[in-house]
Amino acid sequence: MTQSFDSPAAPVRADRPRRILRAVAVVSCGPYLTLKAAWIAGSRLGIPGGSSLLDDRLTMAVVNGLTMLLDSAVIVLALVLTRPWGLRVPAWLLAFPVWVATGLLAPVMAGFPAQLAVRAFGGGGASSAGREAFLDEWVFAVVYTGFIVQGLALGGLFVLYARDRWGHLWRGRVGDLPVGAVGPAHRVLAVAAAVLALPPLTLHALWAGGVSAGLGEGRAAERGGEFSVLQALFAVFLLAAVTGAVLLSFRRGRALPVAVPLALAWIGSGAVACWGGWLSLASVGGVADLADRPTPLMNLAYAGQMLVGLLVAAIGAYHFAERSAGAARRSA
Repeated sequence: MTQSFDSPAAPVRADRPRRILRAVAVVSCGPYLTLKAAWIAGSRLGIPGGSSLLDDRLTMAVVNGLTMLLDSAVIVLALVLTRPWGLRVPAWLLAFPVWVATGLLAPVMAGFPAQLAVRAFGGGGASSAGREAFLDEWVFAVVYTGFIVQGLALGGLFVLYARDRWGHLWRGRVGDLPVGAVGPAHRVLAVAAAVLALPPLTLHALWAGGVSAGLGEGRAAERGGEFSVLQALFAVFLLAAVTGAVLLSFRRGRALPVAVPLALAWIGSGAVACWGGWLSLASVGGVADLADRPTPLMNLAYAGQMLVGLLVAAIGAYHFAERSAGAARRSA
């Protein structure tokens, strides 16, 4: 994506709703960043004795430093999306981190409330008990609540910003897309994404249904209602990504607003690509306990969903590039 995506839209206005959302986004980062800084400094706040987090202090410090940087990016994005100079940021340089933030936060925003509901009805199972030895329970409540608030605030800011700057690129309905906005490249990528999605989709669906085949010994022993919720969510996001790509590439659902398949592709691709990448990276880092190490099938699921997300994201980028070029030609 390039700066040519822009249109002579109204400048970003620091109106009251945006100022409120910006403040909420910044403040909601506080608890998470404070906890991470405390852990890097050597504090055991929220970490029970015997937790695996205490086994390797160096690795813990490095990982906590990385996640601090990721969460600090939310503050930077909140400023970019609400300040006049934010309009001068190249489109690709802004869209990529927002896509990553969407991908990382969307499963948390959907999954944490669903897990609480499962737990409230006694369906937490072994996964809840296993997690208590990892961190104190209040840590998850504080951190995930903060993530949900960040996602809502940042999402609201980005929608307002994108409407002003790029709204002309998703107007209209799927059936009215101009010639060139969808084409053979779209369709090839959509078919490839659909085919590649089958293995991880099947595995996540099986694990969500209680099948333990392909899971590591430790993960199989800890699975419960909360684990099933996460697996079901990964399957849902895979379906959303592929559905958005197919609707857009083959002009299915011609009466649908273009924003619908684009939203499905944006959120679905971000969720499966970013979490697939994160889980793959975690597996490469190694796990001390052999029972907790990812199996080849688990790694296949992570890598497969990451590839699907990247292919669908490429379709979205191609779409925006073509529509932007068409708009530029018409205005020339």
